[in-house]
Amino acid sequence: MKKDVKVYLILVLIVIIIIAAIMIIRANGDHDEKTIRCIAEKSTVVVSPTCSWCAKQKQDLGKYVNYFEFIDISENPEILQQYDISGTPSWIINEKVYSGYQTIEELKQITGCE
Repeated sequence: MKKDVKVYLILVLIVIIIIAAIMIIRANGDHDEKTIRCIAEKSTVVVSPTCSWCAKQKQDLGKYVNYFEFIDISENPEILQQYDISGTPSWIINEKVYSGYQTIEELKQITGCE
């Protein structure tokens, strides 16, 4: 009987580990392509070539980076005054500016994309 309990506990532990691993993967960037496309359609990202956070933002978008429109302030300095942007990266979503690096989860909330 003790052997059966040990096997049961090991199986439960394995299931818990698998569920935890799936949750961690999803939280760290395994996002639905449909959701990413929705975010990309509703946003523009203002970046600078010398901005390390801009590079991280692009890196975190991973294989979906090409879905997004990026405006380089060195090529389009007028965008700074047009939207009163004081730093990069900045996200323009529904004509409102969200300054700084944004996680996919934050962008989902801002855009209403799920």
